[in-house]
Amino acid sequence: MKKEDLPNQIPVFPLSNFIIFPKATVPLNIFEPRYIDMINDSMKSNKMIGMIQPKNSLNNSNIPELHEIGCLGKITSFRETEDGRYVIELKGIIRFKNIGELDTRKKYRVLNVNYDDFFQDFNTENEDLKFSDLELIFKDLKSLFEKRGFIVNWKALEKQSLDETINALAMASPFSLEEKQVLLEAKNLNTRRNKIAEILSTYIYDVYDNTTIQ
Repeated sequence: MKKEDLPNQIPVFPLSNFIIFPKATVPLNIFEPRYIDMINDSMKSNKMIGMIQPKNSLNNSNIPELHEIGCLGKITSFRETEDGRYVIELKGIIRFKNIGELDTRKKYRVLNVNYDDFFQDFNTENEDLKFSDLELIFKDLKSLFEKRGFIVNWKALEKQSLDETINALAMASPFSLEEKQVLLEAKNLNTRRNKIAEILSTYIYDVYDNTTIQ
């Protein structure tokens, strides 16, 4: 996709504790009427929607405020179920900055967005990171995932590119809304790797009877 093809106004799906990264693909189960409308409208146009996390706070109209940074995604797979739900796959394209919300008559929210800080998301990152650099992070993450009841196909992850692996772990991790937002806003892969390690260090102590993750 070219820079000039990026839409400046996008419908958004404010999903708490959920992030998507560029180049990553995630399945979504759509059942709320307003988001069924959003997907219908998107499929008729450019098949693009934005994923952005709401903040914990509510404004005076009980509509949650949104974080400043989200990620634009393109619908790559679409299926309607017998009970009227939509099952889609959304592929992350580029992060965006929330400039302001549009006043529309639509049931879903629409944002003015800017991509200027994130054109590097189009690049294939060849940073000086190897799987050997991630072994300790993987070990701690694997233990945390298992203790939280998460099942991850680690062998499959190791066959992916490094940026896909780090982003997949960041998306699937049992971290808080705020922690996931930090990972989304990390400038590059190396920073994201370090942020995962920092967040993990807060989980390793005091959470499991004051013992370290083995």
